[in-house]
Amino acid sequence: MAQSGRKTEKLDINWERAFDLYLNAIACDNELLWVQATTKLAKLSKHAPEDLLARTIPVLVELLRRIPSTDLSPSIQEAAAHCLKCVACRGEGRLAELIGQSGAIPSLLSLLLHADGSLRRVLLKCLRNSVTFAAHNREIVVRHGGLEIILNLLNTCSDDLKRYLLEILSALALLREVRRTILISRGVSFLVEAARRGSMVSRCRAAQAIGLLGLVKRARRALVDSGTFSVLLELLQVGDTSTKVVAANALGVISSHVDYIRPLANAGAIPLYADLLQGTDPMGKEIAEDVFCILAVVEENGVAIVEHLVRILRGDSAEAKAAAADVLWDLAGYKYLPSVVRNSGAIPILVQLLEDQNIDVREKVSGAIAQLSYNEADRAALANSGAIPRLVDMLQDESEEMRDNAAEALVNFSEDPSLGDRISDVLNSPSFQNMQERLTQIRSSDAYLAASLRHMNTEQLTMDPAALI
Repeated sequence: MAQSGRKTEKLDINWERAFDLYLNAIACDNELLWVQATTKLAKLSKHAPEDLLARTIPVLVELLRRIPSTDLSPSIQEAAAHCLKCVACRGEGRLAELIGQSGAIPSLLSLLLHADGSLRRVLLKCLRNSVTFAAHNREIVVRHGGLEIILNLLNTCSDDLKRYLLEILSALALLREVRRTILISRGVSFLVEAARRGSMVSRCRAAQAIGLLGLVKRARRALVDSGTFSVLLELLQVGDTSTKVVAANALGVISSHVDYIRPLANAGAIPLYADLLQGTDPMGKEIAEDVFCILAVVEENGVAIVEHLVRILRGDSAEAKAAAADVLWDLAGYKYLPSVVRNSGAIPILVQLLEDQNIDVREKVSGAIAQLSYNEADRAALANSGAIPRLVDMLQDESEEMRDNAAEALVNFSEDPSLGDRISDVLNSPSFQNMQERLTQIRSSDAYLAASLRHMNTEQLTMDPAALI
């Protein structure tokens, strides 16, 4: 067959005839002929029709169970396992599913307990492909004690086999019961290593499993102590788009605990999440926004985050600018953030973006400005940057959200003694009056709640709820 650099030649093979010849070879009482025929089948499997390969699976499983009568190398078991490995890659998981249904997996695991050398390597490759291409096979492996076998081998095997074991573990770890066992058996470090080594698909699976395990509070410390931050941050740098999203989400899950906010930021997470915010994946942007809101709880992180957001706002991508403005909208409500935003130079940029051609940019920017307008110093900065006339014009915009955001900001300006006279022309605007009424109602409700809490005594606050029944 032609190799890389040239087109593959089309094989002129009568596949039904070839299959009959293979069955005839297996029917002979000649172990060498079995090995030769099965090795040839493995080589042709990438070209053979799927339905024909499906018919070979029971034959291969039977060969896998035969005890070699000679010292052939490779043995018939090794040849059968190698061929099953090749077949499992075909058919978009359908053939791997058939392999699982055929009873091959218990045989693979039984052989793996005593195999060594090249046979062990081939068995691991076959098992890896079986659980990679068919999710149901993972349950079969676990049900037959495969997880314990894999964990034991990880503790004792040579380094050249570890990659296959880790790729098997990353697939199994997508099962909840497996993650529980990994945590109990102190195998978390193996899962973290699986996110560091192997194919990118396997590393992505391991990162997903880490994120799911990170939902368990007591697992987070073990994950962090095993070096999860550096592994997932590496995936955020070198992974493809889907891998970056999975790694970013896993890091976000772990960072939701207050103890890990500073360590994650110190490990270099903020610039990588800023890159994700500028990417094209909508879920990636959403994850970056959520993680920034968590990390910004620490003021020094907030300063670094705002610097990146300002850089993005100065860029050319409308999607990225809208995402950055959306984050600022969220962060503007943090107690310390208004001064950070003001000192970063973001306000003149935001005011200018009120006239951006992209409606999503204008909506997000107007929301951020509305939130900033609750701070006196920010109101002055916004006014000095020319925000008021732009907001007044926005009261006539077709977008209801933009009209509401503009009205909210202008209501706050109207209540500022030093700025109220600048918006006298819009006091009769329906949008302005509606927002003024809504804000008055919200403030009255908040004041009533606060007063009610003040009038509650200690006895009422500590009362046993059962006493009220």
